[in-house]
Amino acid sequence: MDKILFYSIVAAVVLSALSLVGIVTIGLKKKTLAKVSMILVAFSTGALIGGAFLHLLPEAIEISEGLNPFVYLLIGISVFFILERYLKWHHCHEEGECSVHTFTYMSLIGDAFHNFIDGLVVVSAFAVSTELGIITTLAVAAHELPQELGDFGVLIHGGFGKLKALFWNFFSSLSAILGVMIGYFAINSFDNLSAVLLPFAAGGFVYIAMSDLVPELHKEPKISKSAFNFLIFIIGIIFMYLMKIYFGE
Repeated sequence: MDKILFYSIVAAVVLSALSLVGIVTIGLKKKTLAKVSMILVAFSTGALIGGAFLHLLPEAIEISEGLNPFVYLLIGISVFFILERYLKWHHCHEEGECSVHTFTYMSLIGDAFHNFIDGLVVVSAFAVSTELGIITTLAVAAHELPQELGDFGVLIHGGFGKLKALFWNFFSSLSAILGVMIGYFAINSFDNLSAVLLPFAAGGFVYIAMSDLVPELHKEPKISKSAFNFLIFIIGIIFMYLMKIYFGE
C-alpha cells in the first residue's frame, strides 16, 4: 500500500475513534464535563488558528504554482458558512420550532459530511509531507474532541440510548475514511490538487474557530475563567508553532 494512503487511513481511523469519547462522559458530573469541554474548546480554537496560518497556508503558498491560495481560503470560509447555515451542522437555529428527533438525524448527516471533508484534508496534507499530515491530523483532532462530546450529547437529548448514540456517532465518523480514499485517487488524477485543498481546509479551520468556537468562549461571564480560557487558547497556538519548529520541514 502507498505510504500516503496508509498514513492517511491510519489518521482517519484515529479521528473516527474520537467519536467514542462519549464513553468517558457517562460517569462524569455535568458540571465537571462542562469544565473539561470548555478547556478543549479553548485549546482547539488556538490549534485550528495555528494550524491554518502556521502550517496549511504556508504550505499552500509554497506549492501554489501560479494558483492564488487566498482565493481558495475565502472559498473555504464561504463553503463552511453555507454548510453550517443550511445543513445545520451543530445545532438548531430555529429556536422553539426545532424537532429534536429530526435534528438528531440531521446532526448525523452533517457530521458524516464534516468527517468526509476531514478525510480529504488529511490525505491532502499527507500528500505534501508526512510532517504536515501529522500536524493537520492533530489540529483536526483538537477540534473533534469537543465537537464529538457535543454530538454525543445531541443524540442523547434526541432520544438515543447511550450505546445507540455511541454506535451511530462512530458510524458517521467513518466517512473520514471514505474522504481519504476519494481524496487520494483525486490527488493522483488531478495535478496540484493539494494546492487547492490545503487553503480550502485552512478556510474551514478559520471559520470553525471564529464562528463556532470563539462565541462559545465569550459565553463565560467571569473574567478570571475567561482569562484562563484565553491562556489555553494561546497554548493551542504555541503548540502548533512548536510543531512547526520541531517537526516542520
